[in-house]
Amino acid sequence: MVKRVASLVFNSFINDSRVLKEGLSLVKNGYEVEIIAHHDKDLAKEESQGGLVIKRLAYLDRTVTKSKIGKLKAYLSFLKESVNYCKSFDILHCHDINMLPIAVIIKKYYNKDVKIVYDAHEYETETYALSGIQKKITKLSEKHLIKYANRVITVSDSIANEYVKLYGIKKPALVLNAPPYKEVKKQDRFREEFGIEGKTIFLYQGGLGKNRGIELLLEVFKTIDNSESIMVFMGYGELENLIIEASKESDNIYFHKAVSPTVLLDYTVSADFGIATIEDSCLSYRYCLPNKLFEYIMAEVPVIVSNLPEMSRVVKKRKIGVILEEETLQGITKAIKQAVALDKKLINKNLKKVKKIYNWEEQEKVLLKVYRGLNV
Repeated sequence: MVKRVASLVFNSFINDSRVLKEGLSLVKNGYEVEIIAHHDKDLAKEESQGGLVIKRLAYLDRTVTKSKIGKLKAYLSFLKESVNYCKSFDILHCHDINMLPIAVIIKKYYNKDVKIVYDAHEYETETYALSGIQKKITKLSEKHLIKYANRVITVSDSIANEYVKLYGIKKPALVLNAPPYKEVKKQDRFREEFGIEGKTIFLYQGGLGKNRGIELLLEVFKTIDNSESIMVFMGYGELENLIIEASKESDNIYFHKAVSPTVLLDYTVSADFGIATIEDSCLSYRYCLPNKLFEYIMAEVPVIVSNLPEMSRVVKKRKIGVILEEETLQGITKAIKQAVALDKKLINKNLKKVKKIYNWEEQEKVLLKVYRGLNV
């Protein structure tokens, strides 16, 4: 009998690549999967994508609902509708801590046979946004609820080890945020679109928010010798306007709007180096392995990364780029010079090997092993 999976997310499911990849992998391997998301303006209440059913419940316009009380009301509405809708599913796949209460309520009061997979996309109780009473409540909630999960999945070895120490659970399965394997033909989209000639392109792609070292990168490239190197920021987020203004003032800073995941690597491969900077402002950031690192690897682009445990371990072990000595103007400037001086042939050879390790096809094997072990 086909097993039904409810994949629960507290977003409107527009560009959640991890949830999409996991869902498509499960569908391909015989599971019936519905993504349970929240409804939002201009979105269909129900649609399908690649065999996945996307069901949107409990309308929430995030541009309007900004107060804590408003967000709580919206969450409780989503919780109520999700519990009612998902009672008959065989497996509840909870993406992030705020979806776990839904699954536990169903298991305790409506369907004792349901299996729960808790997918922690980051170190859930140690994020930058959490503080004070909210952090305490989140910690208590996770400590109480995680024992109902049949399996836990997370995104880095350090986070997995922390969960073992905190809760005494079986070590979570490691499913990295890697893209599907792809041989990407070398392109020059940035040079063609911006009219760049004879310069080395450094790329930062992804979320353009705070604590990502973006402000430092802007300062570096405002003062660096612009006859040799330029900086391209591609993505969206709260610092988007700051970057656009800097691009108007500096000849070697460029902004490119976010592009579809289907063409992302065509742009990534157009850069000479990919930058993945994260400030060590919380444990979740310290232990992160961001999507962009694996996207750079898949595009065979050498990297510059922050000196954080997980990212630096990959770069050092695989010899695919430069690790920042310090997150300062001087540190970034030095790393840029080191990157330009790298043995390109050796780095490219290493990247071709490493992309065969860090790809979604390999991560899918871990996900399926987790599901087959649920004994549904």
